[in-house]
Amino acid sequence: MAILSDYEEEDQKKPSSSAVSDRKTFNAALDPSDPLGFLEKVFEFVAKESDLFKSDSLVKDVNAVVRMVKDKVETEERKRKEVKVEGNVKAEKKIKEEAPVPEKKKEVVKEEVVEKKGSETNAEEEKKGSRAPNKGNGLDMDNYSWGQSLQEVNISVPVPPGTKSRFIVCDIKKNHLKVGLKGQPPVIDGELFQPVKVDDCFWSLEDQKSVSILLTKQNQMEWWKYLVKGEPEIDTQKVEPENSKLSDLDPETRSTVEKMMFDQRQKQMGLPTSEEMQKQEILKKFMAEHPEMDFSRAKIS
Repeated sequence: MAILSDYEEEDQKKPSSSAVSDRKTFNAALDPSDPLGFLEKVFEFVAKESDLFKSDSLVKDVNAVVRMVKDKVETEERKRKEVKVEGNVKAEKKIKEEAPVPEKKKEVVKEEVVEKKGSETNAEEEKKGSRAPNKGNGLDMDNYSWGQSLQEVNISVPVPPGTKSRFIVCDIKKNHLKVGLKGQPPVIDGELFQPVKVDDCFWSLEDQKSVSILLTKQNQMEWWKYLVKGEPEIDTQKVEPENSKLSDLDPETRSTVEKMMFDQRQKQMGLPTSEEMQKQEILKKFMAEHPEMDFSRAKIS
């Protein structure tokens, strides 16, 4: 037996047909590689179907929502890490408790292996400040790469597919470079190895996948050891200029480049450079002209 009040309560819970008709449907799929594009569609839909963007406090309200979501994500991520660390500590403790006691001979072998590995690590750390250059005579970093010729420096910074140029931040100054996406920490932000000609520098967005930057060096007779201050340095003695382009240089520049290449090869073989050879010839000539002098302690500096 039904009670009238029950029907009235059910009727109150049911939305009216006019309320249902006022609801708008939003159809869009989130592409993880282009979250900003999804947000653009959301804001366009809200602006079209509501009066939200007429509010003077819109930016403040949106920022508050973003902060709230960000705090929630960071809290959940922190909790997951704490659980993971706690699990790893328990597992490591259990392994130590169950591990058999090694024999004395095995301990000696283990110590020798650790010492050898430690010496190799130290050697690698000593060479860390001077790395072999990549094919472009620069370095491949974690989030970008760069290469160089004597005249120019080329940089490639990958960005999420579909990125539009209005989201790119690229500030090129004489001694400083800043590159990244709006609203995010910059990928590159530091003092350049040497000054550049700002008027001859430019950047472009390639296929909405990467930012290509060209820097024109002021000093076009020297290889850069790094792009921005604080990065690992390359071994400039291992730089390999493209021989095919030497013919395009003017005679003076070509002579300088060839001299640099010769000196580079001499250093790699432990032989004197062209300047050192010239000093030796001058000393030999002077010794021949003055046989009465004692040159046993003469040194070439």
